[in-house]
Amino acid sequence: MPSTTDTPRALIRYALVGLVLTVAIAWTMYLVRGVLLLIYMSALVAIGLAPLVAAIERRRLPGARRLPRWVAILIIYLCLLAFLVGVGVLVIPPLVAQARELWSALPDMVHRAQQWLIDRGLLGRELSFLEAVERAPVGSSSDAVGTLVAAVWGFIGGVFGLMTILILAFYLMVDAENFVRAFLRLFPHPERPRVEDACRRVSTKVSAWLGGQLLLAGIIGGTAALGLFLMGVPYFYVLALIAGIGEMIPIVGPLLAAVPAIAVAFTVSPALALGVAVFFFVQQQLENHVLVPKVMERQVGVSAAAVIVALLFGGTLLGIVGAILAIPTVAILQVIVEELVVEASPE
Repeated sequence: MPSTTDTPRALIRYALVGLVLTVAIAWTMYLVRGVLLLIYMSALVAIGLAPLVAAIERRRLPGARRLPRWVAILIIYLCLLAFLVGVGVLVIPPLVAQARELWSALPDMVHRAQQWLIDRGLLGRELSFLEAVERAPVGSSSDAVGTLVAAVWGFIGGVFGLMTILILAFYLMVDAENFVRAFLRLFPHPERPRVEDACRRVSTKVSAWLGGQLLLAGIIGGTAALGLFLMGVPYFYVLALIAGIGEMIPIVGPLLAAVPAIAVAFTVSPALALGVAVFFFVQQQLENHVLVPKVMERQVGVSAAAVIVALLFGGTLLGIVGAILAIPTVAILQVIVEELVVEASPE
């Protein structure tokens, strides 16, 4: 008598159950996609910092004792915090002073702009601020308020998200050895050395990606400092520092970093502001099409074409976050594909 598990009806039943489970898992992952993205970003930070943590951990304390792993991680975090505090001390006071100067000069700038429009017949008479608001399209003020609220909430959410990533990455790095051992147990014993070597290569590539980001930030900050200095823009060193930090955020980072520089230049003259805008536009084009592909190709080992394609796909799918994660994700996929090709190749 044939087993019930061999009948077509049983096979169809098992196939339907498998399909339902697959759909349920996929739907659950879609619902928690934000959480999974945070976990993935935390894992990338932990993987990227792993070589630096290991280097600090090898330092010997008095008595020939190694530094505990959590102390090594804490040293890195404290250095990062000190850097951010230093940047804030350098950037915030000059920006506040420049913002006050710009606010004081704004009425005169608006007057000159309206007079320029009146002289060319584009405006009948000079409008007060209240009249300009009253003549604005209906709903524009509410849209502006909504945009401002969304931007504030987005900033707050980004800060809390960054804190979550750093905290989770801390614990992932503390228990890194246990996670790696648990992951290796998923593979047959003969394959574990090869999987462990692949994990090591992934860590090296992600760490190189972080180093490449810092290198790009240094290049952009240095060239911005030189260009703004030659153009005679005040506080060029602070504005260059903002440009270097903005480089760490793909797509919108360089654009946002250009805004303070253009605003500061506008307090000097509109012509200087236009020159600064052109400078940042050219710098961004070189950064997007030359610097990022070449630096990442050299640092991470991913081809320039793959870097550009990854940035396009990542930015389209997930926006800024997708652009940030594009290159390390491609680097990880490259290691996986290489291992699969080696495994599939004949002896």
